[in-house]
Amino acid sequence: MHAYLLDSANLLLRWLHVIAAVAWIGESIYFVMLDNALRSPKAAEDHEKGVSGEMWAVHGGGFYHNQKYASAPEKLPEDLHWSFWKAYTTWLSGFGLFVLLYMANPDFYLVNPGSSWAWAAQLTGWQANTVAVLFLLSGWVIYNELCKRISPDMQRDGLLSLAVAVMMVLVAYLSTQIFAGRAAFLLTGAVMATAMSANVFFWIIPGQRRMVTAMKAGEPPNPIDGKRGKQRSVHNTYFTLPVVLLMLSNHYAFTFTHELSWVIMSLFIFAGALIRQFFVLMHAGYVKSAYPAGGVALILVAIWMGAPVSNVGPAVTDENERLAVSIGEVHAIIERRCVACHAQSPSHDGFVAAPAGVVLETEDQRLRQADQIRQVVASGYMPLGNITRMTDEERGQILNWAP
Repeated sequence: MHAYLLDSANLLLRWLHVIAAVAWIGESIYFVMLDNALRSPKAAEDHEKGVSGEMWAVHGGGFYHNQKYASAPEKLPEDLHWSFWKAYTTWLSGFGLFVLLYMANPDFYLVNPGSSWAWAAQLTGWQANTVAVLFLLSGWVIYNELCKRISPDMQRDGLLSLAVAVMMVLVAYLSTQIFAGRAAFLLTGAVMATAMSANVFFWIIPGQRRMVTAMKAGEPPNPIDGKRGKQRSVHNTYFTLPVVLLMLSNHYAFTFTHELSWVIMSLFIFAGALIRQFFVLMHAGYVKSAYPAGGVALILVAIWMGAPVSNVGPAVTDENERLAVSIGEVHAIIERRCVACHAQSPSHDGFVAAPAGVVLETEDQRLRQADQIRQVVASGYMPLGNITRMTDEERGQILNWAP
């Protein structure tokens, strides 16, 4: 019952997270599109009122007329719409999921016993949890300092973008050295997601509140607040697609079990940013096909790199030696090391259903999953945290299994 309740909480929290994320990302992408699609107003009275841009649109059978003011309108409406709770709900629900799934079982999901860094391989559960939280906080602090020091007046945003890109490569590398593969991808995405929410909380909304307060006091708003808010909003839009990809990556073992998984991760991050750039420019009236082409090229390189590799030595090429690994031996290994979790009704306390729906109780089920079993076992990713103590010899037998 305990595992069932945890699974139910996981489902509901994940649903909330997806709902909030879709609402936030959809609204954010819409406003970036709107801002880039604005054109100079044609009516003279609009110019006199301070309107700097407008866009006409049709949607759902109706016509819409959006206008943007250069600084502020003469009078603020009472029903001014604010956008922030969706961002906060997305981050809070995402962190709640991380606590429920990863921090509640750090020996399974966070600790990387195969790390080449001895201190990381020897982390205990609570130490891994502490390092993970510090990793998230440090990511935000470093990103924020880069913004403040490199482009405080929004005059060197190109250089800032380059610095943030280098930072994300370093984050990808460090995460894969410290944490287990799936957690590394998730935490890298979470670093970006934390920066996105923190941008809203610490910069965008406070700046907007100062602008509204100044207007209500009959004073002109400080233009730096608007510029800084736009800077952080632009960063958020380029983070969006990489974050979504990294959150989905835990379903695809080839991304996080490769020995160069940090390179694969970086390629996906840059691919997402390039594809997003295409849409940003397209809304401004510029169609630059090189951006999506570059993004697709990076994705293809990542997929090419993700071909299965082994951490337990090369596969045996002699067919007689391969056949020497009997089906009975392999089934015995799977029975000892895998079936406690990968069963219709798992006997391991941490699962109420087979992870990823993979059931390995019968010979037929194992044969159908043979390629995937060899990949995740030989790479060291499974069993999670090697909780069932699979030996290198057993991994080698599975690697050289010829079903």
